[in-house]
Amino acid sequence: MAEADVKADARELDTGQGPSAAAGRAATAPAPCVAPPAARDEAETSPYAVMDRALRASLAHLTQGLSPFALAAAWQDWATGLALSPGKRAELAEKAVRKAARFAAHVGTATMTGGNCPPCIEPLPQDKRFVGEDWQKPPFSFIWQGFLLAQQWWHNATTGVPGMTEQHERMVEFGARQWLDTVSPSNFPWTNPEVIRKTTAEGGMNLFRGWANFLEDWQRAVAGRPPVGAEAYRPGKNVAVTPGKVIYRNRLIELIQYAPATETVWREPVLIVPAWIMKYYILDLSPHNSLVRWLVERGHTVFIISWKNPTSEDRDLGLDDYRRLGVMEALDAIGQVVPDTPVHGVGYCLGGTLLAIAAAAMARDGDERFASLTFFAAQVDFTEAGEIMLFIDDKQVAFLEDMMWAQGYLDTKQMAGAFRMLRSNDLIWSRMVHDYLMGERQPMTDLMAWNADGTRLPYRMHSEYLRQLFLKNDLAEGRYRVEGRPIALSDIRAPIFAVGTERDHVAPWRSVYKFNLLTDTEVTFLLTSGGHNAGIVSEPGHPRRHYRVSKRAADAPYVDPDRWCEETPVNEGSWWPAWEEWLANRSTGRARPPRMGLPGTDAAALEDAPGSYVHQP
Repeated sequence: MAEADVKADARELDTGQGPSAAAGRAATAPAPCVAPPAARDEAETSPYAVMDRALRASLAHLTQGLSPFALAAAWQDWATGLALSPGKRAELAEKAVRKAARFAAHVGTATMTGGNCPPCIEPLPQDKRFVGEDWQKPPFSFIWQGFLLAQQWWHNATTGVPGMTEQHERMVEFGARQWLDTVSPSNFPWTNPEVIRKTTAEGGMNLFRGWANFLEDWQRAVAGRPPVGAEAYRPGKNVAVTPGKVIYRNRLIELIQYAPATETVWREPVLIVPAWIMKYYILDLSPHNSLVRWLVERGHTVFIISWKNPTSEDRDLGLDDYRRLGVMEALDAIGQVVPDTPVHGVGYCLGGTLLAIAAAAMARDGDERFASLTFFAAQVDFTEAGEIMLFIDDKQVAFLEDMMWAQGYLDTKQMAGAFRMLRSNDLIWSRMVHDYLMGERQPMTDLMAWNADGTRLPYRMHSEYLRQLFLKNDLAEGRYRVEGRPIALSDIRAPIFAVGTERDHVAPWRSVYKFNLLTDTEVTFLLTSGGHNAGIVSEPGHPRRHYRVSKRAADAPYVDPDRWCEETPVNEGSWWPAWEEWLANRSTGRARPPRMGLPGTDAAALEDAPGSYVHQP
């Protein structure tokens, strides 16, 4: 996008008017919750402090944002604890001897029976590296079983060490697992029987294709181009194609209103707040799996926020700027299109956390513009935020802040690297084997192409997010402030529909379930199959989908998540119809569709969806 266009996008659409309430709020800056990064920077403006931060920022680029100081402290804690625990060392020695004896006995039995004996160790259910028929024959069956026994021993060695902090134990166990995943026998052509078979059958052409695949991927990575096949999915061409108009724009958002597809619509509109860690069109992918299109076709008036992809110029945008310029100004604009009508608020991931903050502040101030609230894989309590907490402690956050201080934002590649490490077997090594050793390409999908279309996070916002929400858990514990005063999730009275996904590494479902614990309103909780993204993009007709769902009244006793999972029956199929029925039941009937755009605007002159911000690189 040209520089002039970017500056023009910082202003409202040329409609002659904008949301008046938003303008009023913008005139008075809210009091910050804590000293923002910009304020901390002022205390570190001496040449010596700048020199230190510049060095740490350069180091952070080399380590992809992982703090070597945090890792060194964790391993030192482990080594010290193990050195002072002779009983633990003796136990590990005994385990090593027992595992070696078990392995030797298995090798002897398998040799005498021609391999017709059960393995001495089975892979975990989620470990698919050694399930092929070729892996079950000696000597390869010996190789992977020896590897898994070593992996099991290292798990014992890095856990249960007396005196270690829980955070350090998780980091050390994770680090050992990452190292072992790197040296897995499945990753090397001479220890992977499937690669050997394919190489023999094709005379090595698979390795030739794999080398070509590697070179192509490397060239694209260096040039900053998307992965192979992603060009086939372009917003506005074959994804993000649900008809609509950009009805409002400010320096941070474009608000899209979708055209009605039915003669009458439910009176209460739907506002979707996606996370700004992702492009919004994950909820408007191809026509067959677009949640937006599916809602519109069932008579809902849908609005969605498309976030700007920030640059270094946006370094001082804070979390409250996202609330004001995002949720609140979107509500003001919708209020002009559909006056005096409450809104069904929907938040996804980080957008759900922001929606909860906005809803709690509105409830505190008597603002009743939400008819209901829906949260897709969103957290408001971060004490059980899953393996992502491995990368979040004081040392790690300070290291990230130094990196963001230098460039003004957290880059998408730096975020993607951390998420890939959480699932290195699936996202790194299995792809390496498939693409580079087997010489095959996995077909690109719309979800994969969207995942490669990353975004950045402003320095100040991300620092506040990590420190106030992850490290201090201020939102759940009533210390988070909006406009200088604390907010409480228990003030929310709008009914809540919370969706968790079974295999979520970003927002574990037990963490999402805490809406039941932290709010004093009716909560419907739904647990669906799939992960953080594929579990949400779960259209009707998608194979192998199931979900559990139940409602808890505002005055009902709390049920812990494990008991809830045991007692709630499983339903086959997509969860979308159950949620849409919930929305319809909390609406007040149907009416003619509202006009497109703000009052006084010509709908034909408005920019078509998906707008401009979604195309920002």
